[in-house]
Amino acid sequence: MDEALLRGLAPSVLAVLVRRGADFAAAEDAVQDALVEAVRAWPAETPRDPKGWLVTVAWRRFLDAARSDASRRRREDLVDQEPAPGPAPPVDDTLQLYFLCAHPALSPSSAVALTLRAVGGLTTRQIAQAYLVPEATMAQRISRAKRTVSKVRLDRPGDVCTVLRVLYLVFNEGYSGDVDLAAEAIRLTRQLAASIDHPEVAGLLALMLLHHARRAARTAPDGSLVPLAEQDRGRWDTGAIAEGIAILQAALARDRLGEFQAQAAVAALHADAPTAAETDWVQIVEWYDELARLTGSPVVRLNRAVAVGEADGPRAGLAALAELDATLPRHTAVAAYLHERDGDPATAARLYAEAARKAPSPAERDHLTRQAARLNARRDP
Repeated sequence: MDEALLRGLAPSVLAVLVRRGADFAAAEDAVQDALVEAVRAWPAETPRDPKGWLVTVAWRRFLDAARSDASRRRREDLVDQEPAPGPAPPVDDTLQLYFLCAHPALSPSSAVALTLRAVGGLTTRQIAQAYLVPEATMAQRISRAKRTVSKVRLDRPGDVCTVLRVLYLVFNEGYSGDVDLAAEAIRLTRQLAASIDHPEVAGLLALMLLHHARRAARTAPDGSLVPLAEQDRGRWDTGAIAEGIAILQAALARDRLGEFQAQAAVAALHADAPTAAETDWVQIVEWYDELARLTGSPVVRLNRAVAVGEADGPRAGLAALAELDATLPRHTAVAAYLHERDGDPATAARLYAEAARKAPSPAERDHLTRQAARLNARRDP
């Protein structure tokens, strides 16, 4: 059984049912039933037109459910609309599903879960494992999201920026359980890029590829974090880097700069440097200036302070940091790093320890604790 084929066809089959008039929740259930039937039947005989087969089976399952539903009378007209078996029309409505699943009426967590379910083809169990929540909790979240979007009419263009933010959230979740969400986000973004010609879609795909290329070098064998400057660049995926840079260059050439293209440009400068010492920090500062202009984000300005510290020295970085709210996440960790660079290990050790207490993850907490211990050990007689 070609599981990748099924997962790739599922969103377009779902979109066909929605376009024919099925409400989203019922259509999604029918598609899942059709996928289960395919898993049972296809190993014996794979159909010549897999998508057409799935559309036919899913539509029949939807009609069966419609007939038995309390609102049967409202949907009886749909029974007469069953198409004759045959090749499915070459129309891909997957893009509409992205817009539906990223609807602004949904919370970010619900939008991510619904996208993984409806467009990604993941099971509720897989999504629950990835987010480390009980399957029943995730099932409730997805059910609420489906009820919400069932009331939405897709009669106007969707918001590409919202879709991209949902995919970016998926990517940043990384991976756990038996689903690699970073790889899944890249797959979905490739699918989106094939459906729509938009420089920011290309920018996000390039950003994901460039970050993902460094994944193998980000952790040591014991699971501890490895800072970018200390990573073994020989373990970086040069193929992914080359692809990401090529996609980014094509997007930038269109002169419609957006925040994902700017982020990808920063990632490309890191990926293109043969060593940490050869990183073009001056250009990185310039790209952070563009990002700050585009987003106004204080987190961008925090990252810019680090880049300024590398380009113009730690004192300049600390001056840039002083302009920001000290309660920003990771502000204390950045201050610790810049004070260490400035030759003040005592202050840096204290700040590393303080940052460890605020760390959002165990891996980051352990890394910052080790940094503090390293500096304190140097100071002990």
